[in-house]
Amino acid sequence: MRLKLLGALGVAALLAGCSNDHTNTGANTGSGAAVQPSGPVPGSEADLVANVGDRVFFELNQSGLSADAKTTLDKQADWLSKYPQVAVQIAGNCDDRGTEEYNLALGQRRANAARDYLVAKGSASSRLTTISYGKDRPTATGEGEDVWAQNRNAITSVQ
Repeated sequence: MRLKLLGALGVAALLAGCSNDHTNTGANTGSGAAVQPSGPVPGSEADLVANVGDRVFFELNQSGLSADAKTTLDKQADWLSKYPQVAVQIAGNCDDRGTEEYNLALGQRRANAARDYLVAKGSASSRLTTISYGKDRPTATGEGEDVWAQNRNAITSVQ
């Protein structure tokens, strides 16, 4: 009896060793397997933010473009030429100092400065709209020069 049991266990172990646990589902056959892209979708808002930069900053009460702002806008102009189907909106913003009327006008001048630069670099004006939020949509909250500096900007977003 014991010999039969040991024989049965031996046969079972032998069959288990011969079994093929590597069932081929066709998913990892090498050729033809799709590679999923990583990162933001090209031409999307996320692509603009991650690979180009969506905002430029201004000095207090100024709407002139700094060298850093021009560098970012140069990248935006190149990005816009790469994706001619994309339209953008440029929103001018201000810190929370100043009157509502003054900040709306200053925000519009900032948005226009960014738009005019992109047009000068070859972007079609029909693809660019502007809006001023004045001090109504701060990107940073609180007080102090660091916060105010972050809120003095023009932000480009995909429409």
